Amino acid sequence: MQADKLAYDSAASLALRIRRRELSPVEVVDAFIARIEARNPSLNALVYLGFEDARRAAQEAERALMAGAALGPLHGVPVALKDNFDFKPGWIATIGGVRALRNHVSHDWCVFAERIERAGAILLGKTNSPTLGFRGTCDNYLFGPSRNPFNLAKNTGGSSGGSAGAVADGLLPLAEGTDGGGSIRIPSSWCGVYGYKASFGRVPTVVRPNAFGGTNPFVFEGPITRTVEDAALALTALAGYDRRDPFSLDQQVDFLASTRRSVRGWKIAYSPNLDVFPVDPGVAAVVAKAVRAFAEAGAEVEEVKVGIKRPQQELSALWCRICMLGELQSLEDMKAQGIDLLKDHRDDLPPLFLHWAEISARMSAMDLMRDNAARTEVYDAISGVLDRYDLLVTPTLACVAVDNAADGDTVGPSRINGEPVDPLIGWCLTYPVNFTGHPAASIPAGLSADHLPVGMQLIGRRYADADVLAASAAFERLRPWQDSYRRCAERPLPPA
Repeated sequence: MQADKLAYDSAASLALRIRRRELSPVEVVDAFIARIEARNPSLNALVYLGFEDARRAAQEAERALMAGAALGPLHGVPVALKDNFDFKPGWIATIGGVRALRNHVSHDWCVFAERIERAGAILLGKTNSPTLGFRGTCDNYLFGPSRNPFNLAKNTGGSSGGSAGAVADGLLPLAEGTDGGGSIRIPSSWCGVYGYKASFGRVPTVVRPNAFGGTNPFVFEGPITRTVEDAALALTALAGYDRRDPFSLDQQVDFLASTRRSVRGWKIAYSPNLDVFPVDPGVAAVVAKAVRAFAEAGAEVEEVKVGIKRPQQELSALWCRICMLGELQSLEDMKAQGIDLLKDHRDDLPPLFLHWAEISARMSAMDLMRDNAARTEVYDAISGVLDRYDLLVTPTLACVAVDNAADGDTVGPSRINGEPVDPLIGWCLTYPVNFTGHPAASIPAGLSADHLPVGMQLIGRRYADADVLAASAAFERLRPWQDSYRRCAERPLPPA
């Protein structure tokens, strides 16, 4: 079946084969639609299917190919958009499975959709996400949880959980992630795929009515893929100046060339816990073994103290407070459009969302200033390490994937190694990097004793995206992970 033959082809390979006319865009899109129809019901990864639009786009792409028109780097490649604050005109946008928004149609573009289509990619649908993206798991009251293709009883992680699950299961070679606390890297870790969060400003973030709304914490759009090359190819399409974003960088970077660089002679800092996080021993062992690959590649790897002083529970509460400020702004925007979720649809919002909404609504301007001072401490600590080292490596998460709940409200663990952690985000070593804006990736480090994926986080200097991609590609060459997807590909499907 063509759908199975193409399922684990990379985006780069598909684009090349289409360009050479070995495959047609119509053939490729039809194959991936067939695979989604067969496998997505058991995953709940895609929650909006834009197949009619995709088939029309594939026909247009085929006409352009046959006419010898100029083609973008992703011409004809199937891609998915996230169903959160991510928009394509005419498509439903439930903002993370909010029941009151089940029929809410967007008339806007997000940068990912706008630029990925400009590069020739074809959007097939939208992927599952938690309510307004406010947690590190993927579940909501409208659609329910996304299920991990390595073990369907487990969650994919969030908030870009449907995207990571779809990519791991071969439903798509590339899907959108957004990341305000780790939402690209968290599900990439749990689903064994590659997730890349660029330096703040590298990929524009267009937020209206508040153009400065993506800074508390720093919020990103980026790719989730199965290969580092595909992430670099996606960044080629996504990165670049946009006047609508006041922080957008006007710089050109050859992302693909960076994947061919060596890390020989680099100094790499390894922190097993960012000083303050409890990490499950099984996760710690997988990452400690994986980080040795950099030494094999000729780098010097040294375990370090990062210098983070505040307890992890204090830091996770800081993230929840400032992230919720952006959520409250979004709720105000919806209220102006006639949808008052806090008043008229309060039951659509999970209890922990409402808890933090009440706390953040009482914050003063001075409270925010104090919180940004605390963020500065984290920024100084991570930047201080990167003054001395080329890269900082940590576990992506403190645990492997958790079981899905049955009530639409799956959360992460409340304790790790006996230490309390916030179930929304406290088990994620990702959100401190959203305080700082450094580039970071989650790369598959291996499988746990329970055959669940474990991610390793690579953090680079501000604007040194090329370094993170170079190190990621060097690791991929030494520790390729493509065979791990056999567990997904061979999983039994329920009867039709």
